[in-house]
Amino acid sequence: MQVDLHELDNFAAVARHRSFRKAARERGVSASALSHAVRVLEERLGVRLLNRTTRSVMPTEAGLRLLACLEPAMRDVAETLTEIQGLQDVPAGPLRLSVPRQAARLILAPILAAFGARYPRVQLEIITDDRLIDIVSEGFDAGIRFGESLAADMVVVPIGEPLRFVVVGSVDYLEVHGTPRTPRELTNHSCIGRRFPSGSLYQWEFERDGQAMSVAVNGSLVVDDDELMVRAAIDGAGLAYVYETQVRAAVASGKLIRVLDDWCEAPARFFLYYPGRRQLPRALRALVDFIRANSFLV
Repeated sequence: MQVDLHELDNFAAVARHRSFRKAARERGVSASALSHAVRVLEERLGVRLLNRTTRSVMPTEAGLRLLACLEPAMRDVAETLTEIQGLQDVPAGPLRLSVPRQAARLILAPILAAFGARYPRVQLEIITDDRLIDIVSEGFDAGIRFGESLAADMVVVPIGEPLRFVVVGSVDYLEVHGTPRTPRELTNHSCIGRRFPSGSLYQWEFERDGQAMSVAVNGSLVVDDDELMVRAAIDGAGLAYVYETQVRAAVASGKLIRVLDDWCEAPARFFLYYPGRRQLPRALRALVDFIRANSFLV
């Protein structure tokens, strides 16, 4: 038998108040409409639920049994609806990011465990890819890149601490080949090249006193991974151009020496970017806020 939940709720209100008028006032309807609704329910069930007189309304035995069943059930429904509405404030669901490998290591890796513990309902998927892709057409919610490479129609949020590039070499390499004093002298050195996914070789960029310069370096080794570049530099394969944070320990221990410090660019920042939307998905908002709040971990 198909019984409308609204009809049952109407009956429960009348039976609880023992009055059509009071129940109608609570529900914002007329007493006659409520009386008609209960009568329709009784006809559908084939049993009287309320005894009505000019002065009182009392549940019948069948009505009392139905009311005893309905009241806890209606409370459960109300509590469940409240919980479901509350889920709107709990970040949940899949969140796909396209991230360069170094951004994943330097910005995301230190906070992944803590983010997962804080937001267990978010399924975070990180795809490391150094290509600059169309995140919308490839099904990503957001991406991370340096700001200068982003389309103007994207919403961008700076994340992580500013990062500085440095040139480093091993003691053995510098003893044999000397220390470059200007970026132009790099053409006389063996420099470890970095190839982008597009196929182009990265030109090392420098700036001092407002003067910018890029150098197409030469060397016998080209890689597409910064950690491999650092390892090769420590082993004396040549000079490397990498993030300062990647070689901080090696420089502190004396395995690598920084050169051309006065020419190294001002710190740059990664940006998280996503298509403009009226409302930012809660899972993405949670990640942005978490990264900002935990930047000290980066």
